[in-house]
Amino acid sequence: MTQRDGYHTFDFSDLTPREAYKVMIGTIVPRPIAWVTTISPDGQVNAAPYSFFNCLSADPPILALGVENKPDRSFKDTAYNIRMTECFTVNIVDRPNVEAMAVTAAAFAPDVDELEMAGLTSAPGLKVASPRIAEAPVAFECERYLGIQVSSAREIILGRIVMAHIREDIIDPATCYSDHAKLDAIGRMGGNGYAGTLDYFDWPTPSAEDVLRNLNAPLTRHKA
Repeated sequence: MTQRDGYHTFDFSDLTPREAYKVMIGTIVPRPIAWVTTISPDGQVNAAPYSFFNCLSADPPILALGVENKPDRSFKDTAYNIRMTECFTVNIVDRPNVEAMAVTAAAFAPDVDELEMAGLTSAPGLKVASPRIAEAPVAFECERYLGIQVSSAREIILGRIVMAHIREDIIDPATCYSDHAKLDAIGRMGGNGYAGTLDYFDWPTPSAEDVLRNLNAPLTRHKA
């Protein structure tokens, strides 16, 4: 690490994986949380939150999960179940479900039902074998699209969305527009931190013509 022009600069080739992780999760924020439910080949339900997550494509509808392996490089239950069943469900975490979500992050044994531990309800999938969380405001049923093993420690899993369940007060089915305030989603910060999405503002993208017309005008910085 060096200091230059008012910035600390980090050469990632000099960082340990843990240091790189800390730099990334503290600055790439807030990260949406994928509350992933899967089912094992013998029918055991598993639930766990992942914040290395986002949507990548709408055509086809693809989302991505970054799943870390266990210290011995064996698969976590989520990755193993997805590989064996070729499906998973991503539930979105809202503010009322933060405590329950945290419970499902605990390191339970594979034969423990995290949903039961958190007092949550399992609802059957309509197109996939994995269930959704009935209390979640949004759930995306996914089929495994592609797995990318980026190292022995981590895999990126791409899922194709085949079905969405969205609480009726959140989305207008005629326009497909969602009310972010009704959703009240929670994002992940660094450490034990979380952030809500209600700190919201609109900022329209200007046309190229407007930018050129106002080229000499002072740039307005948004202030909270």
